[in-house]
Amino acid sequence: MRHPDPSTSADNAAVVTVELDRAGVVIDGRTIIAPTTLTLKERRIGVIGANGSGKSTFARLLNGLVVPTTGAVRIDGLDTAREAAKIRRSVGFVFQNPDNQIVFPIIAEDMAFGLKNSGLAKVEIPTRVTAELARLGIAHLVERASHSLSGGEKQLAALAAVLVMRPKLVVFDEPTTLLDLKNRNRIRAVIDALAASALVVTHDLDLVERFDRVLVIEDGRIAADDTPRAAIAWYRERAAA
Repeated sequence: MRHPDPSTSADNAAVVTVELDRAGVVIDGRTIIAPTTLTLKERRIGVIGANGSGKSTFARLLNGLVVPTTGAVRIDGLDTAREAAKIRRSVGFVFQNPDNQIVFPIIAEDMAFGLKNSGLAKVEIPTRVTAELARLGIAHLVERASHSLSGGEKQLAALAAVLVMRPKLVVFDEPTTLLDLKNRNRIRAVIDALAASALVVTHDLDLVERFDRVLVIEDGRIAADDTPRAAIAWYRERAAA
């Protein structure tokens, strides 16, 4: 299996290095992720596979939401099990359902929470919040109640709360699954424009077509690891068999 050389990218300076060193996950005696060794350095990485294949668990390994039961996961040399606080500051995670992510009733409060905990000066927080919402085209939501938002608005607000922390890597777990076509396209545009590196777990094959690298997970194992075109072709052929 081959994949592109990230050193050829003009944006290589922004790339985060993700290392899995025989990292695996076993829960209640069941192997969710088989021991896996690989290095990810590309700016845009897609992860595809059938339901129940282990994609979401794989994604959660990257920011310490799930700790490997064997081996280790390192982000730019930091062990996710030992450096959890530092990892959470540099790796953002966007859940499939924004209701699982938005905690506070008002969007501005939700975004400010992480900034306060990071130690950012109180006077700087409103400016950071407003700027991030404006960048995503949702500045009008700043004082809105989260329960009043549409599905697309909630997903963008949840993403804004992640991006306002300025992570080096953003991990997305099925970011477009619950959205209509208009909002799927908005999320795609946001991902395309991100300065941060991104790893996206998705069933939306169109979303990953222009990525740098695509992994296919099958029964907790990396079954294919290639360019988007080759990996998607492999996956479609496998699904049709």
